[in-house]
Amino acid sequence: MPRDAVFLDRDGTLIEEVHYLSHPEQVRLIPAAADAVRRLNDAGVLVVVVTNQSGVARGYFPENCVREVHDRVSLLLAERGAKIDAFYHCPHHPTEGVGEYRVACACRKPKPGMLLAAARDLDIALTASWMIGDKPCDAEAGHAAGCRTLLVRTGHGKELADAVEDLAAAVELWAAIRGKLAA
Repeated sequence: MPRDAVFLDRDGTLIEEVHYLSHPEQVRLIPAAADAVRRLNDAGVLVVVVTNQSGVARGYFPENCVREVHDRVSLLLAERGAKIDAFYHCPHHPTEGVGEYRVACACRKPKPGMLLAAARDLDIALTASWMIGDKPCDAEAGHAAGCRTLLVRTGHGKELADAVEDLAAAVELWAAIRGKLAA
């Protein structure tokens, strides 16, 4: 039976925004993010990170650096009793990429490819799922996949009028709405 999930953007939503983050030691969790993820874990939903990583396409760092950063995120969350069920990343860019990474792909947000892949891989019910991010392209990807969406004012979302304060506030709102839908 398909499960619901909460998809999270990585940079600016879960961890502090670092322009083209390429080293695990640069990873800093946004305050209260681990508690928010743990709350999602405790609710029994899948937590899936979906992140554009055009630094790979641009040749700023190799793709294995993305995995190393995700390992660091997982370690920091585990230290606080939280976990990400899966990480998906798009290493492409349609115009700035080099070699095989220069492509107009279906996975780069605002396209829904990463969410659709996760839904296939993890048996996720997209219409029962949510996408939380700090940029309009995150919401666009969520909508295109059939998810509800929330934006946060951390990272690039500082000026977004229709956003909540941070991931903790987004998860609070998610829980309230989810509770109303279940009632």
